[in-house]
Amino acid sequence: MNQQQILETIKMLDENNLDIRTVTLAISLMDCIDSDYQKACDNIYAKMMHYAKDLVETADHIGEMYGVAVINKRLSVTPIALIAGATDLEDYTPFAKVLDRVAKETGVDFVGGFSALTHAGTSSADLILMNSLPQALSTTERVCASVNVGNTRDGLNMDALRILGEKIVETAQRTKDEDSLGCAKLVVFANAVEDNPFMAGAFHGVGQKDVVLHVGVSGPGVVKEALERHDGEDFNSISEVIQKTAFKITRMGELIGSRVAKELEVPFGTIDLSLAPTPEVGDSVARILEEIGVGQVGGHGTTAALALLNDAVKKGGVMASTQVGGLSGAFIPVSEDEGMIEAARAGAITIDKLEAMTCVCSVGLDMIAIPGDTPAETITAIMADEAMVGIINNKTTASRLIPVIGKDVGDEAVFGGLLGSAPIMPVHASNACRLVQRGGRIPAPIHSFKN
Repeated sequence: MNQQQILETIKMLDENNLDIRTVTLAISLMDCIDSDYQKACDNIYAKMMHYAKDLVETADHIGEMYGVAVINKRLSVTPIALIAGATDLEDYTPFAKVLDRVAKETGVDFVGGFSALTHAGTSSADLILMNSLPQALSTTERVCASVNVGNTRDGLNMDALRILGEKIVETAQRTKDEDSLGCAKLVVFANAVEDNPFMAGAFHGVGQKDVVLHVGVSGPGVVKEALERHDGEDFNSISEVIQKTAFKITRMGELIGSRVAKELEVPFGTIDLSLAPTPEVGDSVARILEEIGVGQVGGHGTTAALALLNDAVKKGGVMASTQVGGLSGAFIPVSEDEGMIEAARAGAITIDKLEAMTCVCSVGLDMIAIPGDTPAETITAIMADEAMVGIINNKTTASRLIPVIGKDVGDEAVFGGLLGSAPIMPVHASNACRLVQRGGRIPAPIHSFKN
């Protein structure tokens, strides 16, 4: 690196909130399976502690060595429905509690993988896990859950989605004293990926190595600052600016991730280059879109600007590394982005506009607070809309909806930390009961039949 590149990197770190958002150690639990749930839990605890006991200390050490903050340290595991299905338990909360215990003892921020894969159908274990969600998420602190309800190859499992609508409402009720925080730890996916390091949707895919380290890098402030130096230039020029910036960010993330993996003596997996915002000023994806030229995020042109941003980020990342994976692109969580929060408060952005934006972003309807009296059928219908965006477009989409019990439009939910806060957003009053009660599976789109 020449002197100018070194100075640019220092500025990114000191002034533009560039950081390693997460290192996520993903661990397979397939060899922990036992018909005795207590033995299975003991096996899980022993294996996870063996690999994860030094994760936090190592990540902090490598971060300090290079002067780069590693904000979150996380764990992900094999979807628990695959592990707990060997037992005769009718509630998988004991598995959630052992994951929570490991998270606390190792000092990691979150552990993902209290999950089920129901895209092609719902097994008895999947059903038990979904029914366990309210209890598990209300009695643990650091456990995150996800359910994959559809994919482009198999279509959408509406039966699973109906159950999840009901369980989201029940989880909201059980955690109502915390603004229904439990729902913030549950993601409902279509086309979920196996190497996602970001919560709440991380899990260790069955096609992955036994243990592997994934890294998630973020830098919305860096991209915005780079664009500010190119005001008035055409779209080809700003796309190139974003690509070059993403290239630099990816290189840094690969350096840190590979070093952490080496110290832990585990394989390095993928680097997820995602512009994941925080509630801090100067760390917002919404402000990037406004810098591109959108008056306020949510206004006309927002989807086009987001499409350009997301594509340029991916192009820059794949030029920098052959190990780019995960979700890599731009996230638009409402409560975690100060620009999105402001737009939602002003009524400039709605759930309908957010749904349109998810056609081109990297995740979906993320961290959206809705009225606490929203019917379960309405929640299911919103998630069905979002899932089909992903299924038809052959991309990952997800929903993280939070019906905040006791609050309505005009109120605000406060979650704290990286989860931020969000105004309660209105939902349509139309009744979706007839839609949801049909059940079954929405068939896969015709373009899914490729071999």
